[in-house]
Amino acid sequence: MKQVLNLFKLRIGVAIAFAAAAGLVVEGGSGPGTGAAAVLVLAVLFASAAAGAFNQYAERDLDARMGRTRNRPFVTGRLRHGPFWLWVIGAMLGASVLAAAVATNVLAAAYVFLGAFTYGVVYTVWLKRRTWWNIVVGGLAGSFAVLAGAAAVSPAPGPEAAWLAVVLFLWTPPHFWSLAIVCREDYAAAGVPMLPVVVGDARAARVIFASALLLVAASLVPAAFGLGWIYAAFAAAGGGFFLLRCRALVRHPTRLAARAAFLASLAQLGAVLAGAMLDAALLT
Repeated sequence: MKQVLNLFKLRIGVAIAFAAAAGLVVEGGSGPGTGAAAVLVLAVLFASAAAGAFNQYAERDLDARMGRTRNRPFVTGRLRHGPFWLWVIGAMLGASVLAAAVATNVLAAAYVFLGAFTYGVVYTVWLKRRTWWNIVVGGLAGSFAVLAGAAAVSPAPGPEAAWLAVVLFLWTPPHFWSLAIVCREDYAAAGVPMLPVVVGDARAARVIFASALLLVAASLVPAAFGLGWIYAAFAAAGGGFFLLRCRALVRHPTRLAARAAFLASLAQLGAVLAGAMLDAALLT
């Protein structure tokens, strides 16, 4: 079971699927039935899992040079690095997109595909080894999950869902750069130009704090477009907690403070998505 969680990155996949569910709920209207909605969320989860597995398949050489990842199954040989797994990954993605199209509509299915493609190809293959902007562009993967959920209800997302997509986009850089400070030596050894490797921990910490400020400000905007006090309270609490941890990271740019900021980013995202779903369910 641990190897499955590792290969398919199911922890982040669950967060991405949660984002899709939030997009569906906040869009409101006469959306798909419960069964179709569940299929869509599972399709996002499986597409994310396929992208996560492809990430490990494509990065076996990098993973072998990093202490955090050198025990991944394609590195150790527990899983054979060969065409079979490319077929498995492709079949998972194809089945996910098809299921989303049948259960909801083609537009939602397109967003499911784009989310996996952004992470698997745009981020992993095209950008990660070339530029520190890799994770900035890669943040679109989470945005597409929100848009997939909203598209199951309406072809044009309302302002609440659109802003949640913006929040997912803005959330990814400070979240991942915090982890990159923790793992800076690994990324440096692998030759991956993550922001802390390029500019150092102290400057990266200041960028994290500035990007977190932008994220938290954006996370409050949906309260002006239909989401109410429940959402505002959750977003403010989660955002305030994240900013405190980012401020502490600026003062002391250590691995311990970076790990605390990384964990706080997860709490912030959970608060935003949970608050949005509770607000839409209880107050509309």
